[in-house]
Amino acid sequence: MRRSEAILFTSRESTGHENETVARMMRAGLIRKFGSGLYGLTPTGHRLRTNVCSLITREMNAIGGQRISIPSLNYSDIWRASGRWERFEGEMFTFENRDGRRLCLAPSHEEGVVRLVDGVVRSYDDVPVLLYQVESKYRDDHARNGLVRTKEFTMKDAYSLHSTRDSLDAYYERVREAYVRIFDALDVEFAVAAAENSVMGGSTSEEFVAVADNGTLLLRHCEATACRFGVTDESPRAALSAGDRCPECGGHLTASEGIEIGHVFTLGTRYTEPMGLSVDDADGSERDVLMGSYGIGIERLLHVLVSQHGDDGGCRWPMDGDERIAPYRASIIPLEYEGSIRKAAESLYESCGPDETLLFDGGDRTIGERFAESDLLGVPWKVILGNRYRESGAVELESRDGSTRFVDVEEVASIVG
Repeated sequence: MRRSEAILFTSRESTGHENETVARMMRAGLIRKFGSGLYGLTPTGHRLRTNVCSLITREMNAIGGQRISIPSLNYSDIWRASGRWERFEGEMFTFENRDGRRLCLAPSHEEGVVRLVDGVVRSYDDVPVLLYQVESKYRDDHARNGLVRTKEFTMKDAYSLHSTRDSLDAYYERVREAYVRIFDALDVEFAVAAAENSVMGGSTSEEFVAVADNGTLLLRHCEATACRFGVTDESPRAALSAGDRCPECGGHLTASEGIEIGHVFTLGTRYTEPMGLSVDDADGSERDVLMGSYGIGIERLLHVLVSQHGDDGGCRWPMDGDERIAPYRASIIPLEYEGSIRKAAESLYESCGPDETLLFDGGDRTIGERFAESDLLGVPWKVILGNRYRESGAVELESRDGSTRFVDVEEVASIVG
């Protein structure tokens, strides 16, 4: 993307926001506030969310997930059938249409999945199956902490269907392990805590809680690097405190605030029994389908990434391996945009990939302003064409952490790509 054509929302303004993470996201131009609990994503923010979603969908596909899309607008009948209309209505956006029928904007889609497969999943041979989507959800929640608690948000929600408990347990572990890989790939510091199923129903659940300076719950988690044990006030072991021994590895617990970024549930027949979803067994008998439910909050995850990796200069994004999520992989910053330097900048722009590269092609910003904007966006590499290039043909590569090296023009694309 050429800087002269890109609409970026970067700003020097850093005051008047809920906390430092929200301020950093506003300064980086990732989000714009539309009102209490409502945020819009700018082109840069959308690129970031798309990259994170791509990582997650690749992992879901790798464990056998099949992508679906269920309407967010639901008639009340499926929610009444499951018994959740009255229980969830306090947080649901509900209304009446022109025909006098009650509808809601779905806060989750357990009922929707049962409706989707009804009449198709009939035999034990039709399961297990893992279905997932990445769609908007709506909850009339108390807005809080930027993207952590909003009224409209994106969720990767998945649902598994089974004829036996062993199958459900196996898929639960499969998705749980996938979540660990996803958060590890994003270099998120997190713990896994047992939790109550609450309004979701079912028997077992665990939440993935990211460590945060400003969170929505209190977390006690193990200090050991390889241990993911954690507890919150909703955990069965909620009495554990900082300094106590970790019951899993014997290490010590430390305390912090936390943000829930993922949740996995074994639901059993909580939805299938009241909604009449059953399969024929091998012996001709009939049994209710068993379900699991698994969610990741996308915007919450973006908030956590900015919180855990950002610095005074702006955003930073994990760079290890192939899973790069930065909105741009490199910014090309020429000392001047003319002559041989301009020609080299244009050549690098093509070799690095115009869609993944930000080319500062105008003269309306100083070098310092270009550097600052690149850092605000968290661009992993600055490709600098300055005096060194003019003198020797060497290109200066500066990483987001400030380390620099000089390379030939031909080497740049392979390094930043």
